[in-house]
Amino acid sequence: MATFDAYAITDTLNDNLLNVVANRLEARGKHPFFNQMLNEYLDIMDIDSAQSVLDLGCGTGVAARAIARRSGFKGKVLGIDISAFLAKLAAQLAKEEGYEDSLSFKAGDSRSLELADSSFDAVVLHTLVSHLDNPLAALLEAARVVKPGGMIGIFDGDYASLTFSHEDPTQGQQNDQIIVESVVTQPRIMRQLPRLLKQAKLEFVASKPYVLTEVGKSDFWTPALNSFEKLMPASGSVSEARATEIIQGIFADSEKGVFFGSSNYYSYIAKRPIST
Repeated sequence: MATFDAYAITDTLNDNLLNVVANRLEARGKHPFFNQMLNEYLDIMDIDSAQSVLDLGCGTGVAARAIARRSGFKGKVLGIDISAFLAKLAAQLAKEEGYEDSLSFKAGDSRSLELADSSFDAVVLHTLVSHLDNPLAALLEAARVVKPGGMIGIFDGDYASLTFSHEDPTQGQQNDQIIVESVVTQPRIMRQLPRLLKQAKLEFVASKPYVLTEVGKSDFWTPALNSFEKLMPASGSVSEARATEIIQGIFADSEKGVFFGSSNYYSYIAKRPIST
């Protein structure tokens, strides 16, 4: 059976798996450290000054709602996701928080947008590029639809660094590989961003690195691991029994107080040059 990244094909997943994905996105979005990383790159983008923002690969609207919550932001955000299910859920969650007037969502392909050139003040690609077969296509589209001088923010995990401990380091490395293959298409993409930004004719502005590590007990990683247990067999990487063995083994380490889970994350801020 061929292995695929479940997050890359959310337009084809059944509702049960889509709910797994949605729950994971929402749990991650509520974590304080994840919110910190998000708001720090939004600060660098000066997102509050933007009147129109495009959120590519919006998922359940975590980034869009974070922008709308900012006291200085008075503009509007359009979120686009390849999954109509997730776009609809994003709209529902925005309405529940009272942001239906400033946030809107629709299904679409971030690699081929049906949007006019130079139509947004800023573009955000939040946890998108690691799941794309052609990340450059999305960057080129972002560069096309943002106005000259407009900011583009890209945030994602460096999932080649994703690791969980195991009493047998060799087995732990194999387990890490299985997990990554199940949920990521481009585990090293954030290391390629400087090259891709240049290819997209974008001007590099800033980058911030993060290491999200938990030792002893799992907290941030718990919802992720719960989702991995369901997404791993669905991706074709392992059987349900093997997925359960891997994930429950990690949870057992957490119960014993010997858990270790870690991944690097990076944000990049780029700008579309102003033509002279």
